Amino acid sequence: GMALPSPTPARRAFTVAEANALLPVLEETFRRIDERRTELDGASNGLQILDLLWGDGVRAPTNPDHQEFLVHQEVIQRVLGEIEELVRGELVARGIRFPVGGLEHGIVDFPSTWRGRWVFLCWQRGEPRVSVWHELHTGFAGRRTLTPEQEEGMGLEDAAGMDDSRLDV
Repeated sequence: GMALPSPTPARRAFTVAEANALLPVLEETFRRIDERRTELDGASNGLQILDLLWGDGVRAPTNPDHQEFLVHQEVIQRVLGEIEELVRGELVARGIRFPVGGLEHGIVDFPSTWRGRWVFLCWQRGEPRVSVWHELHTGFAGRRTLTPEQEEGMGLEDAAGMDDSRLDV
């Protein structure tokens, strides 16, 4: 399909409650991505088999398996596009971020604010609620448990003037 414009995602600060309210949407989005990954794996395996059988010969229109080759290629292109649209439309457009490898492991970061700086609320697929956070530079390894005070107060400050340059990493 046509490439979607990619505006810079909104720099909005999530409260813990707002992040928690989105978890059902995230679980559903990851489920839909899983379905497409399964389809992708099937087409990739099909291409590998054809490659073993024919090598580059399968690209010739006269090859007996050429049509099957084209179908697998089309599926891969379509499904990759669908995954990208899900990620952009359901996640990035809402202001949610992915750490490196986050999409594969079902890990997302919600930008939030705490005591004059941007931080990330962090959630991994399957967790019942958002219960950890980390500084922008420490990543998943630096996850810390939210205190009751943080559960109440994160994301409530006005972020004007806070350095948000690391949010685009």
